Amino acid sequence: MLKILFAAFFLTFAATSFASQPTLDNERVAIWDTTGAMPRAQNDFIAVPLSRKGTAYFGRNGDTPGKAGARTVVIELKDSATAPIPNNTAYPLAFPRPRAKKLFENDKVIVWDYTWRFHEPTPMHFHNKDAVVIFEATGALQSTTPDGQSVVNETRFGEIRFNRGNRTHTELLLRGHARAVIIELK
Repeated sequence: MLKILFAAFFLTFAATSFASQPTLDNERVAIWDTTGAMPRAQNDFIAVPLSRKGTAYFGRNGDTPGKAGARTVVIELKDSATAPIPNNTAYPLAFPRPRAKKLFENDKVIVWDYTWRFHEPTPMHFHNKDAVVIFEATGALQSTTPDGQSVVNETRFGEIRFNRGNRTHTELLLRGHARAVIIELK
């Protein structure tokens, strides 16, 4: 009986637990990868529920992000807004772009849902903002700069990346699938 009670407690705790430390923490954001409700947020945040691809929602300071039993990436937005980086290239901005769906925009962020297509490169583009990327598929993306230098980035479902602005490149899906919720920070 004690084993059953312990197992029930453990499963309940595991389903509602969150990491005591953020996955990523810098001057712009603190990012939590959680499988349960977190304590009330100290800052405004974006929540990306991984069980519902291509979705995100905005929450305010004091709200409770996440949901028990559901894996959610929570991006707490720190009060460190920066001006967009001037685009001194001949290339368009990273967003909007064809097939990118704007989920929402406010004074802090622009949130996009984007799916790369196999062997179809994105237009060469310039990132004028820092961005948080939450991958919702597993694959390999090749990034190529205007001078022809390429690097292949393996991506995994649930992977979180923080990308600094001021970069120009094109992307090409080489294998697998690639979908992401992309949060451009204002």
